[in-house]
Amino acid sequence: MTATISLPPTAEAEDRSSSSSVRLSLAPVGSAPALLDGAWWPRSRDLVAELPSLTDVLDPLWGRITRVTVNPTHWPVVPRKVPVAGHVVKVGWFLAEQDPHELLLLSYRTGRWNLLVVPPQTTPVSAAWLMSAASDPLGTSTASRLMEEAARLRTVSETDRAVEAVWVSEGGHAARDPVARPRIPAVTEALPHQPMGR
Repeated sequence: MTATISLPPTAEAEDRSSSSSVRLSLAPVGSAPALLDGAWWPRSRDLVAELPSLTDVLDPLWGRITRVTVNPTHWPVVPRKVPVAGHVVKVGWFLAEQDPHELLLLSYRTGRWNLLVVPPQTTPVSAAWLMSAASDPLGTSTASRLMEEAARLRTVSETDRAVEAVWVSEGGHAARDPVARPRIPAVTEALPHQPMGR
């Protein structure tokens, strides 16, 4: 499955009913087990609002999702149960035992999957990188390690933009400006020797 990345929402798109597509990226079927099975980019930190659309997509792929666990660090409310299409998902939490950026999903008699949870406020560029990295079947990073790497890449990018802005403000692009003062051409030929006279 590929990632579905949306542009930043408009005011009307903030309404949950108009935001029906799930932003999800999964490792290819049959790939070697990795630490993460993909990434989910919810639109909010409200499990009651977000889990039904996630299970709508995952139930046909992985079997009925029956239990979910989270680390409550980034979830303001962790309900005990969430009604989804045709059944109820039990929700649990682990503070020390579970990565704060990970969602664990269990399907009765089928298996378990770990998804990186991309924070809702993440920019589309960072989210795309995170979703791709989390669904890489050769990935060996934890969810928290991927979040740290994304933050590092964001800092490098912001630093590069700041350096470029200083360069531009100091005349770095003046040579491209048609109204800029013409440069004095360099002398490449030797001038003929002229005797000094009166």
